[in-house]
Amino acid sequence: MHDGELSILDQTLLPHEEKWIVVHSHLDMIAIIRRLAVRGAPLIGVAAALSLAQLAESGASAAQVVRAAAELREARPTAVNLMYAMDRLSPLATHPAKLVAEAERLFDEDVDLCESMADEGAALVRDGDNLLTHCNTGGLATVGIGTALGVIRRAHEQGKRIHVYVDETRPLLQGARLTAWELSKLNIPYTLICDNMAATLMRDGKIQRCFVGCDRVAANGDVANKIGTYGVAVLAHHHRIPFHVVGPRTTFDANTATGANIPIEQRSADEVRGGKSPTDAHVFNPAFDVTPAALITSIVWGREL
Repeated sequence: MHDGELSILDQTLLPHEEKWIVVHSHLDMIAIIRRLAVRGAPLIGVAAALSLAQLAESGASAAQVVRAAAELREARPTAVNLMYAMDRLSPLATHPAKLVAEAERLFDEDVDLCESMADEGAALVRDGDNLLTHCNTGGLATVGIGTALGVIRRAHEQGKRIHVYVDETRPLLQGARLTAWELSKLNIPYTLICDNMAATLMRDGKIQRCFVGCDRVAANGDVANKIGTYGVAVLAHHHRIPFHVVGPRTTFDANTATGANIPIEQRSADEVRGGKSPTDAHVFNPAFDVTPAALITSIVWGREL
């Protein structure tokens, strides 16, 4: 955000095109969030916060700001960071300057949380480890260096010789398109795999540790993350491989008792059909699944701010 203009990198065009979208209103931001031009639980929360700050700065009434916050809050049902950000800003609707300052504070806090998680998680990585990650959890999913991918980046920066196996992550290929792109930029060795290849690699001793992100952590420790995460956790548990969830404290939802209470977004059937299936094929396309706490080795939160 610069001089009142808010721009978002369109992640639907990556890795082949880097294009920035100018956001003119909170309705633009809602559309951008829904079509996954901006994605990643932490980044969604901060992007929505900055959009609300933009509205407040424009001279909108307190009622308009509160209504916009409610509309933004509903843009994605699973990622709790969005709700957290809107609930934190809405009470400041009558004080535009304070609301803007709080939105900027959310931005800075996410950067600090990413650094803290990276330090804590990298301590778990041993020199020579092969790591597996799912979906995309780097700088494209946050305003800092990332959650799970931030851990991997920090381990690499520490000089640890690591290799990353990247799940392609169906149906939107956020691993293949985004994580592979980020790892290439960072010069971190990686191998892209189909989601159904992880079991073979684990069986053959090719993976020593798994790091994934999260969109919401329930009070009992169950975790919602991109669809396919639960399967990775089950495989890791069977093969006795540590499975770590990395997420900022803003993903913790004390008001959601268990993973069974987390709303799971259903996305378009065409994302799965991909133009290769019968056009009338029935499709089950949840965007997320829930990993039970019992399958999670640890959750990397980082330090308190």
